[in-house]
Amino acid sequence: MTLARLVLASASALALAACASVPAYPTVAVMPLAETGVVGATGDSADDPAIWVSPTDPAQSLVLGTNKQEGLVVFALDGSEAQRLPLGPINNVDVRQGLGGPFDLAVASNDTQGISVFSIKRATGEVAHINDIQTGKAEPYGICLGDGKSRPIAGVTYKDGTIELWEIDGEADGVTGKLVRSVKLATQLEGCVFDEPNGTLVIGEEEHGIWTLAYEEADSQPVELDAIAAGNGLVADVEGVSIWRGKDGKGWIVASAQAANRYVVYERQAPHTPMGAFKIGENTEAGVDGVTHTDGIDIVSAALPQYPRGLLTVQDDANPLKEQDQNFKLVSWADVEAALGLPLLEAE
Repeated sequence: MTLARLVLASASALALAACASVPAYPTVAVMPLAETGVVGATGDSADDPAIWVSPTDPAQSLVLGTNKQEGLVVFALDGSEAQRLPLGPINNVDVRQGLGGPFDLAVASNDTQGISVFSIKRATGEVAHINDIQTGKAEPYGICLGDGKSRPIAGVTYKDGTIELWEIDGEADGVTGKLVRSVKLATQLEGCVFDEPNGTLVIGEEEHGIWTLAYEEADSQPVELDAIAAGNGLVADVEGVSIWRGKDGKGWIVASAQAANRYVVYERQAPHTPMGAFKIGENTEAGVDGVTHTDGIDIVSAALPQYPRGLLTVQDDANPLKEQDQNFKLVSWADVEAALGLPLLEAE
């Protein structure tokens, strides 16, 4: 049993005494294996990544990254730029594959256009802007995409604490959206991720913590997964959230604790036990700097070249100077598993 696990065993007894900014277990370190090119703007520019896994050649998989000053930038796994789509102030992006249509789907929160929708050709990975869905509410902030009962469903978060659920319908030449539900939390939201096998939507409330919502139940209410005050490692802002997806609904939820430059890991299934925290340090051999002040994150559990247990990609605020040449770092999930002593689950 690792030191992190021994400490976690007594976490319940220490919870009342734990400081909200210091977790009750060690924060371990991992290194990035690679990084993308810069998004091409100084200041607060890069924000959120999403990973597309090529169904024909894993080596051709892509990282879609947002540039809040310009649009969407697409990177190959070696970090080189593959495409640039200048669509305006895009904040967050998410990808879902195998939803039943003739192409894979991506959505982005667009400050001026609502939900920007993209197709991804399965054979080539070419990304194309399809359409924009106006939400009728100012400044969509975070976004996530899931597989609903009958069609894809997007979760859109706002700074006033609202999360909206939108059904997405249509073909490659155009899509439409229908608002099916709106839920209000107390304060600003951003990161979210759908967990379809477990029927939940995981939501980050920046100044409070993490919630889950049974999104297919019309009368469900948010349930607290963790709070900053609980002392499990979260700090404000709680930013990106994502899931390493194992079989039978098992796996790990990961959240960015932005101001502490760390990431907190939880069991995917209730009661969502905290499993530890990690930071991403400098890889001097590869010439990749460490990561600070992460906003968005994404994880896939598919085996990719150099990433046999999956890939974690995170936004880096400083490359290496704060708010200059921001980009995204690529981390092997196998390194996170080893650092935290996580059980090796079978990937989805």
